Parts: sequence; C-alpha cells; structure tokens
Amino acid sequence: MPQPRLDRLAALAVRGSRVTAGLALGGASAFGEFAFAVLAALAVAVPATRPRVFAVARALAGFEQWRLARFLGTESASGYSGPRALRYLALRSVVGGLGAGVFLLILWGAVTGAIMLWQLLDGQPLGGGDPVGTDQDWYDPIVVFLFGILLVFLAVQGLIGVAALERLLARRWLGPSEQERLRRRVSELATSRAAVVEAVNDERRRIERDLHDGVQQRLVALGMVLGRALRAEEPGRAGELLRQAHEEAQRALRDLREVTWRVYPVALDSGGLHVALESLAERSSLPVRLRFDLPARPDTATETVAYFVASEAVTNAAKHAGASRVDITVSAGDGAVVVRITDDGCGGAVPEGGGLSGLARRVAAADGEFTVDSPVGGPTTVTAVLPCG
Repeated sequence: MPQPRLDRLAALAVRGSRVTAGLALGGASAFGEFAFAVLAALAVAVPATRPRVFAVARALAGFEQWRLARFLGTESASGYSGPRALRYLALRSVVGGLGAGVFLLILWGAVTGAIMLWQLLDGQPLGGGDPVGTDQDWYDPIVVFLFGILLVFLAVQGLIGVAALERLLARRWLGPSEQERLRRRVSELATSRAAVVEAVNDERRRIERDLHDGVQQRLVALGMVLGRALRAEEPGRAGELLRQAHEEAQRALRDLREVTWRVYPVALDSGGLHVALESLAERSSLPVRLRFDLPARPDTATETVAYFVASEAVTNAAKHAGASRVDITVSAGDGAVVVRITDDGCGGAVPEGGGLSGLARRVAAADGEFTVDSPVGGPTTVTAVLPCG
C-alpha cells in the first residue's frame, strides 16, 4: 500500500480514537449536566439564586468547550451569557445521554459476544440450546457473527450522529458570533500581511547573500585571472591563465543559474510542481525519492510555496543534517496540498532557526500550516499544509 495512503489511514485512526474518547467523556458528564439543568430550571424561579446558577452554567459550558475543542476540534467562542449556557447544557445533556446509551449498547454487545465465544470454545450450548456439535445449533455462530457486524455498524453510525449533534449544538449556542468571526479574520489577515512582508525581506536578503558570496566572488576571481593573463609575458602561461579564466566563467554561470533557479524555477511555469520537484531531485547532492499524488494541478501561488518548502528542506538536509536520503511526498488533503519532506539525518532541527522560520512565515502568508518534527537522532519531517486557491 502506498505510503500516503497509510499515512491517511493512520491519521484517520488517531482522529477516530480522539473523537471516541471525547464522546465517552461527554456521555459521562451528561448525567451530571442533566441533573443540574433540572435543578437549575427550578432555581432560576428565585431571583436571588440566578447569578449563582448562571455562574455554574458558564463553568460547565466552559468544560464542554474544552472537551469539544480538545477531542472534536470544534471552534468555540467567549463571552456567552448564563441563560445561553444553561439552555445549551439542557440540550447537550440529552445528546450526551444518547452517546452514553450507544456506549452501553457497545459494552453489552462486547460482554455478550465474549460470553458466547467462551461457551463455544468450552463446548457449552449457545443460548441454552443443544450441545455444540449437534445438528440443531450449527447456524448459531454464523447468526451471532452477522448480528454482531450489524450492531457494530449501528454503533459506529450512532457515534457519528452523536458527534454531529455535539458540533451542531456547540455552533448554535457556543459558537463565535459573526462579529467575533470578523474580528478573528481581521487579526489573521493582519498577521498574514506581516508574514508576507517578512518573507519578502527574507527572500531579498537571501538573494543578496547568494549573489555576494557566490557569483560576485566568482566574477572577482575571474577578473583577477584575466588581469594575470594580460600581464603574462610567456604565451604558454597566458594560455593556461585563459583556460583558468574560462573555467571560472563556467563556474560563475553555474552559480548564477543556481541563484536564478532559487529565485523562481522556470519549470514551475512550463511543467508545474511535479516537473519542478523532479528537477530539484535531479540537481540535489543527496538521493531524493519523490512521491507525487495530486489529482489536479493547484494554482500557481500554492505551487510556488510548495516548491520552495521542498527546496529549502532539501538544502537544510544536505547542509546541516548529515542526511544520506530525502523523501518528498506531495498529496491531496481536505481542500489542501500536503507537502512532507523527511530525511534520515541527525535531527535536532530548531523550528525557530533562520531557514525554517522563514519557511514558516512563507507558509503562514499563504494561510497554511507548517510543522517540524525533528527529535535528536532523527529523522526530521517537515510538513506544510497549503490550502488550494
């Protein structure tokens, strides 16, 4: 099975386990919240007790906010009123009770299945029927197995439905208002604008450094060799210096070509991200294995960011990680392009370092997510999730 598919299956399993744990916690808390909602409905009739009741309701709703954000990934708001929190708890306790019922059915099915399996292995009659091995009960294990599959399917669908209801209630009663969404978006755009400016400045400094330390030094050396050739009195010596000047000119052209390629590779325009990454793998000093699995070509801005993330990560692996191999995986996510670069180097990469922090700003400018996993001893994995335009 391809590695990207295995990664997606592993991520799906982790996500399912996290959601299941969150629903189990919500089912356990539903009983206490239901009791509180019943008592609160009576207590709010007394004006003097309302502030205390609403304070407890906001605290319980805060716990549910944490649970939903931690396990179900639901966006939460702040500053909701006590009556709003109380209404949310009353409705959520019912939904949580449904989840608890599903878990109880799962537990009942598991215990029943374990008992029947023990009876089958021990040679006891299933469900009080004839002893195992007679002609009267040969179908019982098959029926139990098929019924168990049906129960598992219904349990999974039930948990999915409960999770959907949890998110719906949270968005309706605890979700951010339109004003808060607008305020968050303005803050995100301001941060992205600052990241764009910083990324452009970093790019300018990098180009200047490459020209100064590379091409300029080559041209200075070329001028010195040509000057020595002009002053040479022996024809043989002048010819040797001209040959050195020619080689130095070739090196300068190669360095200049490398700088222009790092500024913007022409292959992105002519062949797209796949061709550009293939060229990167061919030019790299390390063996690079490329896995490219995109159903359609993304927009130019996304391709550009994805390429420079891969290019800088490969350069860092070659210069600083002591790696012997690099894997580049490009796959499709939920409306995004996922670029993952893994090397077998020594690890210990610092995300706040110069190169990686520049990549993080470049990805943030595209409203993407950038992560670095680099334990000491390796391997190092750089991941960028870029939304498609």
